[in-house]
Amino acid sequence: MGFKNLFLKISVKNLAIITGMLIFAYCQPDLEKIETITAEYDEPVESLFDVEIVQSSYAKTQAIIKSPRIDRYDNDQPYLELPEGLEVVFYDTLMNPTSRLKANYAISYDIKKIIEAKNDVVVVNEFNEKLNTEHLIWDQKQEIIYSDKFVKITTETEVLYGDGFESDERFEKWKILHPRGTFKIEEP
Repeated sequence: MGFKNLFLKISVKNLAIITGMLIFAYCQPDLEKIETITAEYDEPVESLFDVEIVQSSYAKTQAIIKSPRIDRYDNDQPYLELPEGLEVVFYDTLMNPTSRLKANYAISYDIKKIIEAKNDVVVVNEFNEKLNTEHLIWDQKQEIIYSDKFVKITTETEVLYGDGFESDERFEKWKILHPRGTFKIEEP
């Protein structure tokens, strides 16, 4: 085998490798473009400012929700984000306010009918009882509020602490699930 044949074999082999590399390079998908196209859309589809939502049943107002900003996300599980917090006022059948809920952040899941309130959550009822926690869930279907985090409840006569609590959404009938601290016990 002569030098010419060896050179031709090497050249054909190199040409095949170079051609393969060029085809691979040009056919290689642009990963950034693919990620951009297939990435889950994480920007809100709508933003509302200075919002007031009236929640009613049978033409009777049950609650009014106010928020400086609401962002709506429309994905597999649509939700509303309230990044600047919310204030909810609950009303009785005569339109008297019965309780207030405030939080610095909230997220509302449309399908589940659940609102998660976070960051300095405060609930005050008509008896001037006050709940403080960092995380609260308002289940609108079951008309309850609850938490599994640390809670502090202040009444006229005492301050109670615990981990977790449950209540009706108006914070009238509540219980601390795992109370802790010092308690007064009256003997009969």
